[in-house]
Amino acid sequence: MGGRSIACLNARDRNLLGFRRDLMTAAAYGVDEFLLVFGDRPAAGERTVELTVRSMLTELRRFADSSRSTGSLALKAGVTTRLTPLIDWKKEADFLFVQACFDLDTLLRWREAIDFDGRIFAGVLVPPSASRARKWATEIPEISIPDAWIATLDSDPTAGVHLACDLAAQVRDSGGFDGLHLIPGVKHREVAGRLEALWA
Repeated sequence: MGGRSIACLNARDRNLLGFRRDLMTAAAYGVDEFLLVFGDRPAAGERTVELTVRSMLTELRRFADSSRSTGSLALKAGVTTRLTPLIDWKKEADFLFVQACFDLDTLLRWREAIDFDGRIFAGVLVPPSASRARKWATEIPEISIPDAWIATLDSDPTAGVHLACDLAAQVRDSGGFDGLHLIPGVKHREVAGRLEALWA
């Protein structure tokens, strides 16, 4: 379809053999970039405990080194990070996906304080309603949603698309990041239309 695929693999429901299988399958289909995440608590069944993000990163490097002699793809791995000092082992990743943030100045201050040689993608989350924004702010301690956003959503339930897309454009124009991880949720059609207008 003309895009670049990044496969997201979580440690929640994989063991080491399953992870190796996934790497081989993805490489066979030409997928050479992976976002490694821990994964949410499963709603059914139990979380496996054999893998962590750090061990997946190590295993991916080992897999890439062993397959390089066969002419296989050069694999790249990314990890997620909060708006806090970067953990040392995460500096070994090729790219970072930053947690969702609703304030450009906060993102830029964090970016200026981070020493990382790879690509960094800012996270922008589209709030579908004021009630959902309040729920996120209550249940996810790492996320802080400006009061102005919630007030705007209270007066206009459709405003989340415009707020998030305008922020995405500001992040792009700032030049501080290599790209965006835009999470539209149920508003994907509205977001696509808004971005087409902004990027035209």
